[in-house]
Order: sequence, then C-alpha cells, then structure tokens
Amino acid sequence: MFPYQRFFLNNGLEVIVHEDHSSKIAVFNLLYKVGSRFEKAGKTGLAHFFEHLMFGSSANVPVFDRELELVGGSCNAFTSPDITNYYMTLPAANIETAFWLESDRMLQLTLSEKTIETQRKVVMEEYKQRYLNQPYGDVWHHMRDLAFEKHPYRWPTIGQNLSDIEGYTREDVWEFYQTHYHPGNAILVVAGDVSLSQIEKLAQKWFGPIASNPAKRNEIASEPVQTQKRTREIQAKVPTDALYKAYKMPAKSESGYLEADLISDLLGSGKSSLLEQRLVKNGKIFASVGGYITGSVDPGLLVFSGKMESGISAKEGEQALDEVIGEFLGKEISDRDLQKIKNQGEAIKTYESIQLINRAMNLAYYAHLGDPELYWQEFEEKSKIGAAQIKTWANRLLQEDQASALYYQSFHS
Repeated sequence: MFPYQRFFLNNGLEVIVHEDHSSKIAVFNLLYKVGSRFEKAGKTGLAHFFEHLMFGSSANVPVFDRELELVGGSCNAFTSPDITNYYMTLPAANIETAFWLESDRMLQLTLSEKTIETQRKVVMEEYKQRYLNQPYGDVWHHMRDLAFEKHPYRWPTIGQNLSDIEGYTREDVWEFYQTHYHPGNAILVVAGDVSLSQIEKLAQKWFGPIASNPAKRNEIASEPVQTQKRTREIQAKVPTDALYKAYKMPAKSESGYLEADLISDLLGSGKSSLLEQRLVKNGKIFASVGGYITGSVDPGLLVFSGKMESGISAKEGEQALDEVIGEFLGKEISDRDLQKIKNQGEAIKTYESIQLINRAMNLAYYAHLGDPELYWQEFEEKSKIGAAQIKTWANRLLQEDQASALYYQSFHS
C-alpha cells in the first residue's frame, strides 16, 4: 500500500497527492470522468476526438508538447468507454509547468475551425488504418454492436462509423467541452518528489479560479437483460477464421465482478490456462486462444477469443470451446490452480506499483469509482474468494442465453 493525501477545491476538483521522494521525477495525471459511454448515437467517437483536440493550442500555449519538452517533460493520453486520462512525466522541480499547461487547456482551449479540421483528418486516418485496413480490425465494432442493444458500450471508443466523425460540427465539439471539461468532472493526481503543501498551493493558484459547469449530462441507457444467444457471421480477407464469444457480466462495483475476472484467468490467461492447454497445446483447432474481461464501470463482457488453425471454421472452434467450458463447469476448481492465478495477480500488482505512473493512474481511476481505497480493497476481496464462490458465478454467467458469438470467417477471392 502506498501513501496518499486527498483534498477538494471549492469548484469540485478532487486532488490526490502521493509523495515519493526516492527520485526527482513527478507525474501529473488528470482524469476526466468522460468516455464513449457519455456519447449519443450519431455523434459517437467525440470523447476520443476530443483527446486529440486537447493537444492543439490553448489561449496561452501555442504548442502543448513543445512547452512541456522545454522543461524536460513528456506526455500522453488515452480514452476508454468510461474515462479520458491525460498524463505527464517531468522533473519534479518543473511541476508548476504541468499545472500551467493543464489548467490553460481546461479553461480556454482553442477550438478553431482549423484545429478541428486538422484533427478530424488525423482521427479519420487512424480509423481507416487501425479498424478498416487491418486484418480483424473491425472485430469490436461488430462484437459491441452484437452484445449490446441499448447501452452506449455498443460502439467502440473511436466511434461507430466514419460518418459520425465526418459530421461533428463546431457546436458539437464546443458543447462536449463545456459539459465534460471542468474541475467538477476531473480528478488530479500528482505523484513523486512533491509535498502536500506545495500541491495545495499550486492547485489553488492554477485550478481554483476555474468555474465548474453543473450542466446535466446525457442519461445513459441501461442495457435490457439478454434472454437468448446472439450470433453474427462476418466474412473478410483474413488469414484464418477467428471466434469471439462474450458473456454478460456484472459491473466493476457489483458482486460477481471479481469472480468473473478470476473465471477469465482460470480459463484463458497465460500458457498454463485450461483453454491454452486443451485447445492450443494438445489440440489442432486453435492457433491461439485467451480469456479476458472488459472491466467496465457498467455491466460488461467476459470474452473468450481465438484464431483457428488453417482450414478450421470458427463454428468448429466454438464447439471445442464450449466443451472445455462445460468441463470447467462440471469439475471442482483445484486449490492449486486458484492459488496460482491469485499469485499471478499479486505479481502483476507488485510489478505495476514499481512505476510511479501506474500508482498515479490507479489512484485516479479508483477515485473516479468513488474512493482510492478501492484499489486495495478490491485486491483484498479478490484474494479471499474461494473455489465454491467462483463455481457459483461461473454457472450463473457462462450460460448460452447470455452469450454473443461472432464468427469471423476467412474468404479468399
């Protein structure tokens, strides 16, 4: 467990300080509580588009990256369905530069026609290269659309289609900025060779004067309960067939979430997992296979996916996958297998916490879920889950009427 202190400004900005004086570096991580689940159909991809716009210019900063590089810093960002996260690493002695840069773009980003059009071209190119022109690139466009009917998880973060990105108006962009980019919708974590009193002063100086916007955000449609299996066949010029099978699972804060995570690990994480051993190492059907969860704030997906050996169909793959899942449901989970998975989880957590940037991001992420303490509470809770509990949830979740199967079929013209 690593120490942190937390305070709030009058405008609602949550600030977390994690002091670590073992190096002369600081991390400045600003999380906005907005991702693609806050978008509307027809205007999808705006959260990710906005991440690009934030690296343009603001009233007092002509080129964001250049100003940061001048003080020895580097930066990046990512957008997910639930959050948008901006982070910088720089010498701790220059931490005030990070406050200046980040507060300036929160308050007065330059959303000129030129900036919007430049970034529109960049994002459309990214869409084509990563999702349209890559083998299997559009899998999650299909998978999300198949698994979700109403919830905005039904489109990927990049956007549902190119026409949405083409269609954003300056008004759309401005409204998105006003609604989501303000202190009351943000969490700032500063970690490294800093002190609480120093960060309190800097936060007050640079962010204190910025007003929050209590504008009402879109109501997020809740997903109806799935009552029957859904399937979709896609044909594309890919080397071999691929199978993606997803089951509905609880949200991050709900009971059953951690059990679903352990189920995906037991069945499909790493070379010693059940699926790997049965379907890849000792089988002739899958060339690769794995299991994982989407890990989302609202109810998400427990996914098994794999690429077939040449000449094997995705439907044959599903049959083999179902057999292994059926066996898993019919047998006891050994203490040894469960302990091995938990040990792997502990090793990952230990490795993660070595890097300052990971500590900062985790504090921000769990604060956005309600409390930074959840980071440790979740780990404690997970380590106490027994085999019987996992088995109960496996039988509840791994049901065909809760499944969505995407058969990604290879054809050669």
